[in-house]
Amino acid sequence: VQVLESGGGLVQAGGSLRLSCTTSGLTFGGINMGWFRQAPGKEREGVSGINWSGSSSYYSDSVKGRFTISRDNTKRTLYLQMNSLKPEDTAMYYCAAVFVGSRNSERMRPDKYKYWGQGTQVTVSS
Repeated sequence: VQVLESGGGLVQAGGSLRLSCTTSGLTFGGINMGWFRQAPGKEREGVSGINWSGSSSYYSDSVKGRFTISRDNTKRTLYLQMNSLKPEDTAMYYCAAVFVGSRNSERMRPDKYKYWGQGTQVTVSS
């Protein structure tokens, strides 16, 4: 199984980026997925989650209203559209695949996902 993120970069505060995530070795259309981030010296935190069909999405309070998660199962791709970026959004962003939790309240927990990508760096300058 492979999980691969792309789309990170350097952007000014107030700008936008779109992250993408693809997988191989998984039935993409049947798995719940999520985005996480980790800043230096901090724990990995949940950013957003989405169910297998894309009909339900979940966000942390820190990104709600600014970030949008979506997926295109025909392209086997997960997206994270990030708008109104802030310097505090600077982190390594990780795509997570196969949610193994039993409740929606667990979707922001890193220990509830089985597969991870290597991450893509997002840096927001002030």
